[in-house]
Amino acid sequence: MMNKKNSKENFLSRKQFQLLIVCVTMGFIIGYSYNQAKDNRDAGSTNKELLEQEDSYREELIAQQERNKELSEEANALQEKIRKYEKSFVASKKDYTKLVEEAEDLRLLLGDLNAEGKGIRITLQDGDYNPKSANPNDYIVHESHIFKLLNELKISGAQAIAINGQRVLANSYIRCNGPVITIDGKQHPAPFVVEAVGDSATLIAALNLNGGVVDQLLNDNIVVSLEEDQKLTMPKAKVES
Repeated sequence: MMNKKNSKENFLSRKQFQLLIVCVTMGFIIGYSYNQAKDNRDAGSTNKELLEQEDSYREELIAQQERNKELSEEANALQEKIRKYEKSFVASKKDYTKLVEEAEDLRLLLGDLNAEGKGIRITLQDGDYNPKSANPNDYIVHESHIFKLLNELKISGAQAIAINGQRVLANSYIRCNGPVITIDGKQHPAPFVVEAVGDSATLIAALNLNGGVVDQLLNDNIVVSLEEDQKLTMPKAKVES
């Protein structure tokens, strides 16, 4: 009777042990499955967040690129405006410099400034009188000869002119009176030394043109000498009070 009872208890113990093993195994499987499912859910959630964050970064990058493009266009427009201002300033500066130079040239011609620089010196003398000539005035320097010379010098760029040391102004009055000429009320005897400040090569070339002023003076029996001077000095004109 005892043996049967013990055998029965052992059988139940084995059944219980087997059931325990099955329960433990199922618990492990269920727990592992739960954890795996949770990890998958967490991974899916993380991937979704990463994708959303990546999309957000991409949108920010695109927006920043657009802003950079706008800023670049604004910078280019400002640079172009600055270049225009610079060109306008340079042009204005050139115009201003030109006006200053023209004003100075005008003041030189008016005799308001002392004149100094390279230039030429032309001396006009009465020709040797030929007794066989009907008119001795044909050998005298007249105001018409002086005017021809002065006009050619001015046209050729002379900045300042003087006759026998007296500045000749734009409105100077010149008149011939026998063997002398009168400039603004002051008389000068021959020879007449005309000095001109300016580019000497240009002035000499203009006077020596074929059929030019020098040829015309020589044809009128006037004795002409021409020389270059590296440093002419002319005081400004004296204004009578």
